[in-house]
Amino acid sequence: MIGKPNTPAHVGFYLMPHFSLIAFSCAIEPLRMANQLSGVEHYRWSLISSEGQTVQCSNGISFAVDHAAGNRERFDAVFVCSGINIHRISDEPGVMWLKQLAKADTVLGAICTGTHMLARADLLTDRRCTIHWENLASTREQFPHLVISPELFEIDRDRYTCAGGTAPLDMLLCEIRNKHGADLATRISEQYMCERIRDQNDRQRVPLTQRIGASQPKLAEAVSLMEANIEEPMTLDELSHHVGLSRRQLERLFQRYLQCVPTRYYLELRLERARQLLLQTSMPIVDIALACGFISAPHFSKCYRDTFSIPPRDERRRAAGLLEDTEVTKATRLS
Repeated sequence: MIGKPNTPAHVGFYLMPHFSLIAFSCAIEPLRMANQLSGVEHYRWSLISSEGQTVQCSNGISFAVDHAAGNRERFDAVFVCSGINIHRISDEPGVMWLKQLAKADTVLGAICTGTHMLARADLLTDRRCTIHWENLASTREQFPHLVISPELFEIDRDRYTCAGGTAPLDMLLCEIRNKHGADLATRISEQYMCERIRDQNDRQRVPLTQRIGASQPKLAEAVSLMEANIEEPMTLDELSHHVGLSRRQLERLFQRYLQCVPTRYYLELRLERARQLLLQTSMPIVDIALACGFISAPHFSKCYRDTFSIPPRDERRRAAGLLEDTEVTKATRLS
């Protein structure tokens, strides 16, 4: 738990450029409401940035902060709040400060893609952690020694990590429930009109069975096998054998419930994984191709261009701001 009994816990929010505002709000608001409903200052908080500068979140709103990284303020916990393009942000002062906090036994947490920052600082070794589902694949590629789960949030001793969106609300409500009781956590949840407080075993994404109905377990099993075998794709015959259906039966299920053939669905899964690696890591394109089950870089580039209407190399350059709109239009026309 964060802080000592009967003492206000001081929580720091370390804001990184382009942090997610909804995720940040869902982390700080439960603390405010805990104070308001109980009439007791259970929590106080401060905002921090790398050099004490104003920070702009992903929707363009700017936030003034209270401190710079490395300040001497005492914190019971510090949460790194991040969002898009985390892999492009170099923040050595922040990394060094987080390491100092860890040595002082400060609880460290991450909101949305902030997990990437803690991993870069080597502060998640021997801890379970999680990150937004869009960044799962790239983070696992970059930090293969870490145990990164697809859960909504993870609390492993003095490390708190969660996905973005509204996941921080559940994580902080869980913390408040553990420290101040279920009644206060429930009242906070009701204030924000949450149907229930999700726990850390909840998954980030809506399971396929909820989208297509629980009456199609064979289809859900086939998709799970595809998702688990991206680097070395299974053949349609292998998939059919593992789920106990004929090829024709499997094709009918995909066509009826997912409106495409199995091979097309599998290809799009692999290409979506490739796109995440392309935009969130600096992996060479040939390595991305192999990691996503393509036999060669040219074959991968053709499939990528056919699906996304832009070659992978130009997609990466555009994301980095190195490709003008006219060049994109030209590349698309030539493809």
